[in-house]
Amino acid sequence: MIEVKDTDPAIPFFAQLEHPDDGPVTLINTFVAPEGQVDAVIDVWQKDSVVMRQQPGFISAQLYRGTADSRVLTNIAVWESTSALRAAFFNPQFQELLPLYPDGSTSCPVLVRKQAVPGICIG
Repeated sequence: MIEVKDTDPAIPFFAQLEHPDDGPVTLINTFVAPEGQVDAVIDVWQKDSVVMRQQPGFISAQLYRGTADSRVLTNIAVWESTSALRAAFFNPQFQELLPLYPDGSTSCPVLVRKQAVPGICIG
């Protein structure tokens, strides 16, 4: 079973899911796979991503893997709204897959939006 850890304990992931909508949101979810279990984590992630792709409001997802022999995987997924992600996350079909992650797997999800910084990036 996967353990969810908060990136920002002051604003836990589940509190972010309850925040009122105001446009698209990006989920950045960093996983750490147990030793020797990276492929197993990727396999379960693929299954849960198939479910998520079918949900209303899903825009895109991309999985990244740390270089060398890193056990870190990062999913970046874009949703039309927080409410769409919340509905997808609590979908029973998705929830049934979470216990399939290898014991010792961790997940650190956070919701973010683009931040404008003058002269560097647009919002």
